[in-house]
Amino acid sequence: MNKKVIFGILISVVLVYLSVRGINFQEVWTDLKKIQLPYVILFLLLVTLMQYLRSYRWGVILQPMEKIDQLSLFSVTSVGFLAIAAIPARIGELARPYLISRRSSIKMSAALGTIIVERILDSFTVLTMAVIVLLNTDLPSWMIRSSILFFLIALALFCFILFLILRREKALKFINAILDRLPGKFANKIDGIIHHFINGLQIVTNVRLLLYLFFLSAVIWLVDVLTIYVLLLSFGFSLPAMASFVLMIILIVGIAIPTAPGFIGNWHFACILALSFYGLSKAEALSFAVVYHFLSMVVLVVFGAAFLPFNKFSISDMTRQMNHD
Repeated sequence: MNKKVIFGILISVVLVYLSVRGINFQEVWTDLKKIQLPYVILFLLLVTLMQYLRSYRWGVILQPMEKIDQLSLFSVTSVGFLAIAAIPARIGELARPYLISRRSSIKMSAALGTIIVERILDSFTVLTMAVIVLLNTDLPSWMIRSSILFFLIALALFCFILFLILRREKALKFINAILDRLPGKFANKIDGIIHHFINGLQIVTNVRLLLYLFFLSAVIWLVDVLTIYVLLLSFGFSLPAMASFVLMIILIVGIAIPTAPGFIGNWHFACILALSFYGLSKAEALSFAVVYHFLSMVVLVVFGAAFLPFNKFSISDMTRQMNHD
């Protein structure tokens, strides 16, 4: 983990350097002074709405196992997303499954399965939007190839999940054949985790709920596009709405890169890259990236810190729970 942290920090340093190289900071300051407060307030409200919708959707995914009240869902989601941003090496992804297992009868490994479902829903939704964007925008070929690659990965994961659920016995037989080669104690522990993990994927077999989840996912990401568009308006940038879609897609890919906590560097570089396609100067794009990143982190920190006293955890606690699940 220490090596991953150091490597992530080095990547952040490189991306920060690339983001500020050749920048006239006087121009950046001039652009920052153009921000219109009403749009910023609307942006913050929309980001909050997106956080609420994410927690609500997670509740729908968890529903086949146990119905969780919305306040608990929002509380755990807020702390979980703060953990993702603050803890390096993506260890923060375990926070939500761990915290919800403490508030319910749901096993942590089963809750982790719901996070996988959530990620696949997001991937399909964003990739569908990417296809629409690519058909209506003149963008570099690398974006087309990247979109196809991510789509194939998401499709493969979805097919594997269906295999685990619909052919559970065959899937477990295949997995057990692999586990038999591991030390007995370790194999038994993994076998138990896999059983609970598959339980967390059950939502996929409910067609009605699955379609509802795809609808919620579309709403979530359209709200995200709207937040970007509103913030662009706050700077007075006259860009087409399609620019918000492109920025969102590139940013999702950018923040997937493991860097220093808080997505420092990759967030800014992704914004500058996306906005360069629409003729914005590097100084204008950097000023937008700085504000976009700062405001987004403010929302994460405010809600995460507010609910953290009710959802305390540590990395060692999460690891211990996963081992005993």
